[in-house]
Amino acid sequence: MRSGDALRRDVLRMAQNAVYLVEKRDHRELSDDEIGAILTREVKTRRESVDAFRKGRREDLAAKEEAEIAILHDYLPEQLDDAAIDALVAEVVAATGAVNARDMGKVMGWLSPRTRGRADGRRVSERVARALAQADLAAHAAAPHAAGSGTSEP
Repeated sequence: MRSGDALRRDVLRMAQNAVYLVEKRDHRELSDDEIGAILTREVKTRRESVDAFRKGRREDLAAKEEAEIAILHDYLPEQLDDAAIDALVAEVVAATGAVNARDMGKVMGWLSPRTRGRADGRRVSERVARALAQADLAAHAAAPHAAGSGTSEP
């Protein structure tokens, strides 16, 4: 507040208020993970606003939302990069034996608690889908193909 950065002050007040409202509704103090989830939700809301403002050709408002996102990122846990997400995806695919897109729920169920607050769910989901598609293609390529086309010839 003393620095005179009104945007930072307002964003931090908004975050504090969001946490307060949940604590008041639930009649308990929130854990650090729960506070992180609230901040993550606030970031997600702002990302959606940025997209909407850009579609509406309101670059000034989109820039303000992006500045707010940058401030909130200072208070979130370190985000996972693509390589770390890929490593987790490879680990869970191997651990669960997932081989195709039908196993997406099983894989995401295992990954979600490990990436919550540290990676965007959409990004994780895209990487899981890509890994499962590659595993499915590899399984089909390795499977022996039936001789002929399935019709019997005399």
